[in-house]
Amino acid sequence: MKAGAFEFEQFEGLEQTLNALAASGSARPLAGGQSLVPMLNLRLAPADLVVDLTHIAALREAKDLGASVLYGAMLRHADFEDGRVPDSSNGLMRHVAGRFAYRAVRNRGTIGGALALADPAADWLTTTVLLNATLHLASASGTRSVTAIDFVVGSYVTVLEEGELLTGIEIPRLSSSTKWGYYKVMRKTGEYADSLAMAVADPAAGMARVVLGAVDGAPLVLTRTAQAILANASASDLAATVRQELASTDRDFPAHKIILHSTAVCRAIDHLKRP
Repeated sequence: MKAGAFEFEQFEGLEQTLNALAASGSARPLAGGQSLVPMLNLRLAPADLVVDLTHIAALREAKDLGASVLYGAMLRHADFEDGRVPDSSNGLMRHVAGRFAYRAVRNRGTIGGALALADPAADWLTTTVLLNATLHLASASGTRSVTAIDFVVGSYVTVLEEGELLTGIEIPRLSSSTKWGYYKVMRKTGEYADSLAMAVADPAAGMARVVLGAVDGAPLVLTRTAQAILANASASDLAATVRQELASTDRDFPAHKIILHSTAVCRAIDHLKRP
């Protein structure tokens, strides 16, 4: 199919872009286009106006703020994969970025576009929740910030309002002693995950965090599982804790999903023990 008729605008300034989005009743910002273009062609995302973001330099910057790094929303997956931006995550973000789909997709897709789409199986969503990211939003009427976990309302639904744009992702620096683990279950390379688990831990600082993605709605923060890591629980006790925590959520996982997700979580945690 082909997209319906729409106007196309392209600006070099963020203010002009936000004004254009505010003035239209049905405007769509275009980032990498890996999701929006197919949706336009299938007429699943009708638009009167498409505003291209690729020429806004401020959205392609990465700023080292010392205790954190502010990543522009238009930075591409390949920018992280190739190490062209400062790393606040001890290598986790670079590792994650290199496992998205295929290189052609990573050359075009953007971190902001992926987060704004809010596909539950998308890696950046789970990663930013794990890393306690703060997302910076802007519109013609002002700016605001939300945490990554509060950004997602449900599958493909975020707190972004009409005419509002995700402009940056601020991620606190992990300590040099923090380790991370990542495990993704998918049928073949390039597909979205059936289960996606990530963990970070710095036992000396009393910090651990575990997040499960590729679930209906927002990623799940597994608090009891993180506490079990800090308590140095045995592998069997840890696995039992994960299964119990998943069963106690409001997601109503069937038995086979609990097995799948708990396996992914345990394998991600196991990576924390590797040198």
